[in-house]
Formats: sequence, C-alpha cells, structure tokens
Amino acid sequence: MRDGDLLILKWQEVAALLEGRESEIIDAVHEAYDAHAGGDSALPHSLFLRFPDNLKNRIIALPAYLKHRGGIAGIKWVSSFPDNLNLGLERASAVLVLNSTQTGRPEALIEASLISAKRTAASAALAAQYLHEGKPADCVGIVGAGFINHEIARFLLATFPSLKDFMVYDLDPARVQQFKLKCESVFDGVTVRPAPDINTVLRAASLISFATTAAEPHLHDLSECAPGSTILHVSLRDLSPEVILSCDNIVDDIDHVCRAQTSIHLAEQLTGHRGFIRCALAEILRGDAPPRRDRESIAVFSPFGLGILDIVLGKLVLDLAGEQGKGAVISSFLPAPSPQSSEPLPRLAGIQHWPQS
Repeated sequence: MRDGDLLILKWQEVAALLEGRESEIIDAVHEAYDAHAGGDSALPHSLFLRFPDNLKNRIIALPAYLKHRGGIAGIKWVSSFPDNLNLGLERASAVLVLNSTQTGRPEALIEASLISAKRTAASAALAAQYLHEGKPADCVGIVGAGFINHEIARFLLATFPSLKDFMVYDLDPARVQQFKLKCESVFDGVTVRPAPDINTVLRAASLISFATTAAEPHLHDLSECAPGSTILHVSLRDLSPEVILSCDNIVDDIDHVCRAQTSIHLAEQLTGHRGFIRCALAEILRGDAPPRRDRESIAVFSPFGLGILDIVLGKLVLDLAGEQGKGAVISSFLPAPSPQSSEPLPRLAGIQHWPQS
C-alpha cells in the first residue's frame, strides 16, 4: 500500500478479525490504560455534538494518541440515536480514522461500532477482574438488554470461568427476550433469567453491569445490594449523586468523567469537590492503589470511555488485517507528494498487499 492510499475495513471484516480474541483485547486495553497513566498519551476531551430539537441524540468525537506500539493516532466519530432501535437499526454507529504519526496523513478508515463495543466491554471486564477479585461471579446482573451489555457478557464469560447465569432487566421486556435468545444461542451453557425490576437484579447478583440509554439518574437506593458488590456503571447516568457518594468510586480518567452530566459529574456539582473518587483504574492495575476501599463497600466503576482504547484496538485490527490481507484500498485518495520534495515518504509497514479498489 502506497502513501496517499486509504485502507477501508467494513464491519464484517472487523468482526471476523476480532472473533474469539477477548483475552487479547483485554490485554490491549490494559496496555492502553498503563501507557496513559505513565504519561505516554495525548487525550483531549471528547467533543459532543447535540441536536437542539432532540437532546437524546448525539455524535461524539474522541481524538487520541498513544506513544506505545510505535505510535498510534486517530479519532473515533460515534453517534448514539436511541430511536434507531424502533427502526431495526443499532443505537450506535461509528467510524475510526487512524493517522500516520510521521506525516499525519490518514491511513485507514475502519467501521468502529464493534470496536467501540468491544473496548467498552473489555474495559468493564478488566475492572471486574480486579475489583471483584476473590468474590463469586456465578451470576451477573444485567441492566439494559442491548448490544453493549451483550458484549460485556461475552467478555465477563472470558474473565470468570464459573459464570453461567445472567439476571437481566430492561424497560422493554421484548428486548430482554431478544437478549436471552441471543446469549443462550451464542454462549454455551449460559442461562438468562428475566427480572421484573432492578431490585431483583441487585438482590440476585453481586456483580452488576449497567449499560442503558438513561439520560439522568433513576436509581436512588442500593440497599438491596449485598455488601462488597461491584457495579460496572458503563452508561454513567443511572445512579443518583447521593448513591455515588455512598460508594467506593473508581473511574477511568477523573478529568474526563467529571463532564457531560454523568452521575460522577453531578456528585461533583453537589459537593463542590472530587474527593469521593478514590482512584483511576490504572492505579489499581499498577498496584498503586488497592482494588477496594474495604470489604463491605459497594465498588462502582464509572468509565467515561477513552479514545485511547479505540485507537489501540483499531491498531490491533489494522495489524491483523495486514497479516490476513483483509480490507479494500482506495488508491490515490490523498494528494500526491509535491515533485519539489526530495525526502522519501515513509512506507506503511505491513500493509502493502491489499487489493486495489
């Protein structure tokens, strides 16, 4: 592949390249968090595009750079339109652009909704592995029967070998049935039990994942949770600020998560400080903080979702595509080099053999 060409990878190709690689994806997410904690990243705040006539819809830009693995730079452009579900479409869609860290020129355009879901799920599973260590995970509670929680279920199954049972609640019972059919057909030996309400989920499981489309807090009491429970607060806006203040709070990045009216942000506004956030997950991964504040507290992991995870997983996809000859190349997508230049352009390592479109 020549400089100026652009590689295109479709959803089906990304899905095939990442199939069965849950452990490898979790390791890549771990590496990205570690690099970020070590200062080997650039991570501007995400930019939210909202629509004045429909505030529940949004499109978010997540630019990021990681120094490791030879340098990775790019941006994810991801939309969330909840009413797509009524049209038979996925709520979220996304593209990821990866750029050369030598010239800045775009090298790949990758369908990224699956990348986004898998990096989110891998982050949640990594947090669960550390925060819930030593506690039983035979049953996991699921609040929100959508695509993200399906991927979280996949990664938790890869992380907790004893896990066989899911208790699931969603506002739409039909979606719970769809979730049940999908999980039980895809994951061997798994049982999915519908729950009539959230409290049933809280009582049934000590490891619970929230991945909903909630725009504001709706859960104001965790008294039904067993002491020492772990909550993966992936959707960020389910828990009231008072609940947040009562818990042991771990985040992915403190500055990022204290934005956009997340439950953490609301708790900061209520108190005027961030002292209720104990640490970032990377501090636990590095051994700089204990996994839990104490045995009895409810640990809540609130990940804002960092662009470094998208680009590190995008780089994994790009490397696998190079090894397997996947994707289509649009030749001469970018302007040709100036004839006055005497400097040779860097070759794009490992991606010289894709077919021309």
